[in-house]
Amino acid sequence: MKIKFLMLIPVLLSGTVYADAIDECKDYLEKEEYSKALPHCLDACSMNDGLGCALSGNFYYSGQYERQDYGKVITYWEKACSLNHGGACFGLGFLYQNGQGAGQDYSQANTYYEKACSLNYSGGCLNLGNSYFNGQGVKQDYGKAITYYGKACSLSDGAGCHGLGISYYHGKGIKQDYSQATSFFEKACSLNYGTGCFNLGMSYAKGQGVRQDHIQAKNYYEKACILNDSSGCLNLGGSYYDGKGVKQDYIQANTFFEKACNLNDGKGCLNLGISYAKGQGVRQDDIQAKIYYEKACSLNNGGGCLNLGSLYYNGQGVKQDYVQANAFFEKACNLKNGAGCSNMGNSYRNGKGVKHNQTTSKEYFRKACDYGSQKGCDNYRELNEQGS
Repeated sequence: MKIKFLMLIPVLLSGTVYADAIDECKDYLEKEEYSKALPHCLDACSMNDGLGCALSGNFYYSGQYERQDYGKVITYWEKACSLNHGGACFGLGFLYQNGQGAGQDYSQANTYYEKACSLNYSGGCLNLGNSYFNGQGVKQDYGKAITYYGKACSLSDGAGCHGLGISYYHGKGIKQDYSQATSFFEKACSLNYGTGCFNLGMSYAKGQGVRQDHIQAKNYYEKACILNDSSGCLNLGGSYYDGKGVKQDYIQANTFFEKACNLNDGKGCLNLGISYAKGQGVRQDDIQAKIYYEKACSLNNGGGCLNLGSLYYNGQGVKQDYVQANAFFEKACNLKNGAGCSNMGNSYRNGKGVKHNQTTSKEYFRKACDYGSQKGCDNYRELNEQGS
């Protein structure tokens, strides 16, 4: 019967070959035999299988087996997208958004995200929501952002649910409602979106939309950290450091500060550096403190730059060097750290590592005051009274 059917309608014979090609492509990919997979993926694409085209593009995007080639990526993903493969449409949007293989073009990116979303590919809905939320390639429209976040969330995209939570939390495009925000953070967390767990923890810590509960906050920070959300690790460390929702334990605090730092959270590195500087949960060690302050500063954490400058200023764990100290105070100031600006003001006032200059000193104190440093405000007022 099957043979007769194929003979009567030859096109179905092609369909069988086509199915075999994509099945072989997928089978070899599962075995990680990329050199064998690619010819079958290409065959499937030549027979207008959208998945085959999408997977062919993936080879050239990842550089597995074949050398990375964005031109070929775009060719295969464009064909896949035209064959209604949502992931390929999303991938094209990502390429245009980030200027990979083509000039950066947010408008074109959104066109592809919109098609991906229409094909129920949640990432397209999410990124289109982000574009409307941030006004990237489209006129900012919080209402439309909510619409696309909502669709992403309905497709079980945790980041989409989180976007809805953020919209309710800040009252963007909708009336502010902490209870609703918490509800969406909870859904995002249940879908294993780490930042949703972190923000749910923050809601419990602050008592926003839920009754304040530091134990629950700690539990959600813990899940966020397990999901490699650096802010979750940071706040979990803070819970142990302060003894909120858990018995105070500096050793545990440092464990989570270290994980946050390894996830490139500058404040995690800063806090670990402070622990070494103070000998809390670890043996006091200025050299180790310096290492973590350096990483924090390289991650543009102003406190890390400030504390690194202080080590050089005071000669702790390093040879005293006012010039080097000022370089880090300057960076801290540029990162809007008031104490960094205040320290620069003092350096110019006292001629430490720089030539004495009262006018420049006053300008740094003004900046320090603007960034919330009371010492900066006091020194600025003092120099004004002196007529400097």
